[in-house]
Amino acid sequence: MTVGERRALLAILCVDAALLAIVELFYLPLRLDGTVLPDLGGAPFPISAVLALVTTPLLVSQAARVGAKASIAGAPLFVWFVVLLIFGVFGPGGDNLLIPDWRTLLLLACGALPSAIVLGGALGRGLGSPGQQAARMPSAR
Repeated sequence: MTVGERRALLAILCVDAALLAIVELFYLPLRLDGTVLPDLGGAPFPISAVLALVTTPLLVSQAARVGAKASIAGAPLFVWFVVLLIFGVFGPGGDNLLIPDWRTLLLLACGALPSAIVLGGALGRGLGSPGQQAARMPSAR
């Protein structure tokens, strides 16, 4: 894969992360109240957290295939988090889309924690085994 193809793929992954963050914000206040979903007593329906739990780690793992550096592999996670905060606090028309509720914390936890674990695993695989690390390190003489 050429450098241009890698940059294009990373840009696509970052755009996907931004779009997913916006979609997750819009579906954050979804409830089972009979308006959009069936009426089951108005209970909160945190589908946004499930979407973040599945998609954000996938984006990070695909970005880790593009490059093993932390700045490359973590770019979708960083974009997702920044877009989530910017659009959540300064949403369309100045609306605050981050609701002061447990669903916001669940969304942040389900998107960031599994992605950070995937990022750490990808960076750990990039380092190689301890024997390979010792062979790469210069001897202290």
